[in-house]
Amino acid sequence: MRKSVKFSPEVRERAVRMVFEHRGEYESQWAAVVSIAAKIGSTPQTLLNWVRQHERDTGQREGVTTAEAQRVKELEREVRELRKANEILKLASAFFAQAELDRRLKS
Repeated sequence: MRKSVKFSPEVRERAVRMVFEHRGEYESQWAAVVSIAAKIGSTPQTLLNWVRQHERDTGQREGVTTAEAQRVKELEREVRELRKANEILKLASAFFAQAELDRRLKS
């Protein structure tokens, strides 16, 4: 199995820009994507994903923008942390409540 190649943001931006700039030279957007993907060393589907995401980010296509996806990810992380904190607090509360009951019974 091939190891996936990470492309820098600059390479991604340039490749997407090339697709939009040279779109008129090809019979379809897919033909432009295939040609440019071969030049940068990515798969056509990867480049098409980048193009689609750029279109969502610029409002040309409906869907979740990169900023919105990042915000959701941050909020999900925060929710996980808060749930862990709540669980710890519940356990601590139960522990101290039991300790208080034990102290009263011994008195």
